[in-house]
Order: sequence, then C-alpha cells, then structure tokens
Amino acid sequence: MEMQTDFKNEQVELKKTKRNPFNGKPTGAFVSASWSALFIGMISFCIGLWNAEMLLNEKGYYFTILLFGLFSVISVQKSVRDKQEDIPVTDVYYGISWVTTIASILLLIIGLWNADLELSEKGFYGMSFTLALFSAIAVQKNTRDIKWIDREDK
Repeated sequence: MEMQTDFKNEQVELKKTKRNPFNGKPTGAFVSASWSALFIGMISFCIGLWNAEMLLNEKGYYFTILLFGLFSVISVQKSVRDKQEDIPVTDVYYGISWVTTIASILLLIIGLWNADLELSEKGFYGMSFTLALFSAIAVQKNTRDIKWIDREDK
C-alpha cells in the first residue's frame, strides 16, 4: 500500500513540474470574448436607437448616456486598479468616477422609466447598456493586465 502511495505522489510531482506556471495573463479566448461583448452591447444599443421611433433629441440622450457610462466605468476600473497598485489617485477623481458611473445608470433608468416604449424595448436597452458597461470594464482590465505582464517579461 505504501508503495502505491509513493508512486502516486511521484506522478503528481511529475505533473506539477510539467505545467507552465500561471502568470495571470488573460487568455486569448477571454480577451476576444470581452471585446466581442463590448461591441455586441454597443452596436446592439446603437442599432436599437437607429431603428427606434423616437425624436432625434431622445436618441441623442440615450447615445450620450451610453458614451458617458462607458467612460465612467473605465475611469472607475482604472482608479480602483491604480489604488490597488499603489499608484496615487486623488480621492476627488476616485469619487467623481463613481458618481458619474452611478449617474449614468440612474439617467438611463429614469429615461427608460419615462419613455413611451414597449417594456421589451426598455429591457433591450437596459440589457445592452449593462452588457456594454460590464464588458468595457473587462476590456480595460485585460488591456492593463496584458501590458503589465508584457512589461515584466522584458
């Protein structure tokens, strides 16, 4: 019995030595999925606006909220990551990035709540907006991780 255990331990050690150590770099599949989700969310939102029967100023309102939200979540992700890596971030910028992120989400909710749209259309805009914001955070994180790891490898 002891001999079997030793043999299994040797096999486990052999497998451990053959594996490449995980360096934290995002896989190509995850990077591709993040970028795809970002484009799908943004393009879907914009196609929905293009086909919507609403005034041009309403379309402009929703498009501006999309751009505002994307910029805001990227700012939040960047400031959170900067703080994590001990890169100085002012509390004012950190606070503003959170306030603008929350404001963009609230502005979309208020706009959709008061819009004369079908419930399914409101859900479509909400979900494509959410997909775009979340994937923008993932794209920003991936970009930063790749740059950081590539810099360490040099």
